[in-house]
Amino acid sequence: MTSAAGLPVGVIGVGSLGYHHARILREVAGAEMVGVYDVSAERAAQVASELGVRAFTSLDALLGSVEAAVVAVPTTEHAGVALAAVGRGVHLLIEKPIASTIEEADRILAAASKQGVLVGTGHVERFNAALRACEPYLDGPRFIESHRLAPFNPRGTDVAVVLDLMIHDIDLVLGLVDGSVTSVDAVGVPVLTPSVDIANARLRFESGAVANITASRVSRERMRKLRLFQPSGYLSLDLGSGTGEFLRLRSGVALGQVASGQLQLENIVERVELAGDGMEPLRAELEAWIAAVRGEGKLVVSGEDGRRALAVALEIVRRTEEHLASVVVE
Repeated sequence: MTSAAGLPVGVIGVGSLGYHHARILREVAGAEMVGVYDVSAERAAQVASELGVRAFTSLDALLGSVEAAVVAVPTTEHAGVALAAVGRGVHLLIEKPIASTIEEADRILAAASKQGVLVGTGHVERFNAALRACEPYLDGPRFIESHRLAPFNPRGTDVAVVLDLMIHDIDLVLGLVDGSVTSVDAVGVPVLTPSVDIANARLRFESGAVANITASRVSRERMRKLRLFQPSGYLSLDLGSGTGEFLRLRSGVALGQVASGQLQLENIVERVELAGDGMEPLRAELEAWIAAVRGEGKLVVSGEDGRRALAVALEIVRRTEEHLASVVVE
């Protein structure tokens, strides 16, 4: 779609995240924010009143009034909502994870392909300012280490921390490393809930690259850091602040000099400060998605990307469960 008129768009599910989707979509160029739907009519009315949009009383009514929609309902409801929307020819941005199971993801993608509908996945960290700022310096990372730590919050604890938090970094790693994952090792422990609350996974890729990913929802402090080691240098990204740095060997310095200890560190390494443009990641995500639906840009995170991240996440969950089952309690 390339017309000058705004693309009629709505939001399905206006909890904490869905609210912000609706808030931002009112201001995205090329979009006309039509309204919202939520199973809680009271919540839908509250959000609609605050944002100055329409509250639809049924999913079918909203789908009949839009050409594109954000799906921000609980993950267990993604498949049902997405299939209903795709059946009406509505383009979608489905919040992560794309579905509860691979089978559900495949049904969504097959239906979308049949209907000629565009489906994106809401992996918003792809639009983090630090990620966008480091793009010019990416050069085939060989080792990636990520830490995503958060204080306990009852929201999202119905699933393991892998699907709640770690999936963000799984998607980032899959987007940064070429080739497929060849092996997965993982451990995890339930601490405050029946599900795994802290987990660590090690991914090996066919290229030889390795990623070490840690996620916790029982930490005292927040941390969202990503470190990338590559032949050209070292990238350290703070996803929380949207900043980072790139450390690389100074021009004219020979590796032999470094190995022999002839130079001091400050004379060897050049530091490049990385700072984003200050744009809210969710806004960047929505602008890119609207542009893709209108045929004016590329879909940054496709439904297939979402399926791939889900597949790795579910394998990590399986590995953590195997590890827990093997632990002997004395």
